[in-house]
Amino acid sequence: MSDRFAIDVDPSRHLVRIRMSGFFTRADIDAFLEARRVAHRRLACPANAHVTLNDVREMKIQSNDIVERFRAMLADPAFRSRRLAFVVAPTLARMQVERAVGAREARFFEDAAEAEAWLMQPEAPRRAAA
Repeated sequence: MSDRFAIDVDPSRHLVRIRMSGFFTRADIDAFLEARRVAHRRLACPANAHVTLNDVREMKIQSNDIVERFRAMLADPAFRSRRLAFVVAPTLARMQVERAVGAREARFFEDAAEAEAWLMQPEAPRRAAA
């Protein structure tokens, strides 16, 4: 596994935990995409029913090219999470993560336990359109 990322799956909770650190290259992102594909096969829930906790507190400022690759990665509907939480440090790197997330719904936390608690909350039932 890369020293730039680690992915762990808790199939019983439909939870994907990701830790990312340092500077990423295109090769790192390619390796991450493959590791994510393999990890998602371990999930025991329907597609897109999982939740993801991504700890990026140790990430460094990335190049614009890498931020754009992260944006594309987050936009891939095949791996979209039901809920997505980022654990971030109050740095410029946080702003890059927020930019990469774009319009996608995600929450940002400075505490991993708070992020995981939010991920595991039951969702409110959706109302039918009138």
